[in-house]
Amino acid sequence: MDITTAIDGTRARIHARGEIDSHTLVPLRAAAAALPPQVTDLQWDLTGAPFMDVAGLHLLFNPAMHDPELRVTVTGLGRQPLWLMRTAAETNPDVFNLSRLLPCAPSARTQPAAS
Repeated sequence: MDITTAIDGTRARIHARGEIDSHTLVPLRAAAAALPPQVTDLQWDLTGAPFMDVAGLHLLFNPAMHDPELRVTVTGLGRQPLWLMRTAAETNPDVFNLSRLLPCAPSARTQPAAS
């Protein structure tokens, strides 16, 4: 996992490259925890993360990220991570609220590509 953090005033962007799983969850959480207190807008850029298991849901829907002072969004979702997030949201929309992370989420369910 390669993690790059860019901070511009109150905005931060964390770019993750590699698979998001239980082994990469700890360094990803550490990157978010290391942000300075003035950051009020965090964007997870997952352009380079083609696969995400349930650990990605734990990362993105972490109650600590629900701070009303911190706006968290996700960009660059591939088919499989988007499918996982949408499936979780369909299963439990109260816990996995996509409108917070993906304000422009597509309305049709996206399926991962067949192998």
